[in-house]
Amino acid sequence: MTGQHDLSPHILANVAAALDEDVCPLSSMGERGIESRYAALAENDLTAQLIPEQAQAQATVITRQNAVLCGTAWFDGCFKALDPDCMITWLSQDGDAISANQTLCEIRGNARAMLTAERSALNFLQLLSATATLTRRYVELVAGTRAKILDTRKTLPGLRVAQKYAVRTGGGHNQRIGLFDGILIKENHIAAAGGIKPVLEQAFRMARPGISVQIEVGNLADLDEALNAGAKLILLDNFDLDGLRAAVQHTAKRAELEASGGITKENLREVALTGVDRISVGALTKDVKAIDLSMRFA
Repeated sequence: MTGQHDLSPHILANVAAALDEDVCPLSSMGERGIESRYAALAENDLTAQLIPEQAQAQATVITRQNAVLCGTAWFDGCFKALDPDCMITWLSQDGDAISANQTLCEIRGNARAMLTAERSALNFLQLLSATATLTRRYVELVAGTRAKILDTRKTLPGLRVAQKYAVRTGGGHNQRIGLFDGILIKENHIAAAGGIKPVLEQAFRMARPGISVQIEVGNLADLDEALNAGAKLILLDNFDLDGLRAAVQHTAKRAELEASGGITKENLREVALTGVDRISVGALTKDVKAIDLSMRFA
C-alpha cells in the first residue's frame, strides 16, 4: 500500500507536471534534469519578470477555513524546484487540525521564484487538505463502530498516490493503489469468467502472496455463493440498510464485508451500525472542494 512506499518520486513527478504547465512549454522541455530545467526556464513566467532578478521576499500562507492540513511536501517541492535556497518554516504539520485565519507557514526566498511557484504550491495544498478534511469527517462519523473508511481508485489523474496519502492523513485507509496490487472481481468479470465459483477459483490460483482477492456481490444469493466458494473479502454493492444487516448476520464473520455505493455523510453512520467491516467512499477523492488558502507577501 502507499503507506509503505517512498513518496519522494511521486512528489517529484507531481511537482514537475504542475510546474511544466506554467513555465515549461512542451517545445522547451528537452532532456535536462528538473532543477536545471526550472532554473533556466523560470524566466518563462512573464509577469514575474517585473520583479528584479535578485530581489528577495518573504510571505505567509493562511487558511480561510477550518480544515485538516495535508500536502506540505508537495508545497515545498514547488518552491524548492525553482529556488533550492528557499526557506519554508511550517507552523503546523500534515494531519493537524487548522482554524480559519491561522498562519500555516512562512516563506523566504527569491521573489520571482516565489511568485512563480505560488499557484502550483497552493493547488497541491488546498486539494490534499480538502481530501484529508473530508476523510476526517467521515472517520469521525463512524467512531465507536467496527467500520473502517476506505478510499477507491476514483482519483484525479496523476494524483492517485497523493490523494491516497491525504486519505491516510485524514485517518482513513487505502484500498489497492491500482490494478496491479489487488484483485477486485466485479459483475463483468464474473459474467466473462462463467460465474462466481470459477472466477474465484481462478483468482485464488493466480494471486501471489500479499495480493488480496475481493469479489463484488449484488444480492444475498450471490453472497452465499461467494462464501461457499471461499471468499474472505466481499464487497456489498448498493445494498440497502436491511440488506446490509442481513448480509452481516448471514456471513457470521466468515468473511470481511465492505459496503459500497450510495454512501453519503447523511447515511454513513447508519451503514456503519449495520456491522460491516469496511465502507468505501469514492467521494473522498472525487467530490472534494478545495480548501480556501491565501499566500500573502509581507
